[in-house]
Amino acid sequence: MIEAELKARVHAPETMLRHLDGHAVGRAEVYKDTYYDTPDGALEARDAELRVRTVHGQHETRTVLTYKGARVDEETGSKPEHETRVEDAEAVHAMLRGLGYLPVIAFEKRCRNYDFEAHGRQMLATLVRVPEIDGTFIELETLVDEGDLTAALADVRAVLSDLGIDADDLTRELYTEAVRARRAA
Repeated sequence: MIEAELKARVHAPETMLRHLDGHAVGRAEVYKDTYYDTPDGALEARDAELRVRTVHGQHETRTVLTYKGARVDEETGSKPEHETRVEDAEAVHAMLRGLGYLPVIAFEKRCRNYDFEAHGRQMLATLVRVPEIDGTFIELETLVDEGDLTAALADVRAVLSDLGIDADDLTRELYTEAVRARRAA
């Protein structure tokens, strides 16, 4: 599956919260993300990602292991995504290190997630704050087959437009790169 996703800077977070609350019931979650790579950076070199994410929510804590392949759409950065829930986060971290992967960056995302249907698609809107980065972001995604990517991205753009997001607000800035830059400063 391809994660057809767009990300944008949000200039009026409170207004965006009200818009999103009109679409669905939101849930507050804190993501603890750890990205892994080989010692020589082979995953990053081929535009791939390997991540362990532990999500702390109001009613549960869950961990998912995610592999994202190289971008299939340069304009949006949309990537193939394979994800599975894991029972024991520490065991997965130990397995990855045992296989030779190294944690290259870890950080926290404070999110409010909204699941809803729009344009006949299941959508996930996430309002995001990364404590180490200035600003608030919205991510809007839907999972599709590669052949449906163009239409799905058009639907994602339409929903973002309905939420008051202009094309000028869109960004391809990666949280990993922004956190690295902040830590290096």
